[in-house]
Amino acid sequence: MLAGLLPSLTILFYGLACGYRLNWTPSQSLGLWRIRPLTGAVATGDLVFVCPPDAPRFREALLRGYLRGGLCPGGYGPLIKTVIALDGEGFEIGRVLRIDGRLIEHSDVRSSDGRGRPLSSFKSGIVPAGHVFLHSRFSASWDSRYFGPVPADGVLGLAEAVLTYAP
Repeated sequence: MLAGLLPSLTILFYGLACGYRLNWTPSQSLGLWRIRPLTGAVATGDLVFVCPPDAPRFREALLRGYLRGGLCPGGYGPLIKTVIALDGEGFEIGRVLRIDGRLIEHSDVRSSDGRGRPLSSFKSGIVPAGHVFLHSRFSASWDSRYFGPVPADGVLGLAEAVLTYAP
């Protein structure tokens, strides 16, 4: 049994060291992804891996199952989201999301999660310096509509689909 376990663990650790990750959440396609290094500053439209900050909203999200455990500070797994606003841009969260007045498609704001538990949205505002606003087109995604802008220094790199499928 140990002879079979050792090669499996070696492949797993090598994959993690090379930036490969498995995505089991439907906010992006399921399967194997890779973290590609950023060659410049993060930009609007970038699909990124990001470590969420260790904050009360994220601790609650982990308990509710919105986040997986992982190697990010606070014990969270990284999120895969699209950057839709950078510092200085305004966001309005009502029934839908608007960035600097532009309606964002697939951005309905829910008042409860899939289990009927109350879900509160973040307050409208302006993305602070050094932060990014994240979004996923998946209708039930838990993103910046609910937790607000996150520090840009938590961005691990670009998210590249390797072997994925959309359920």
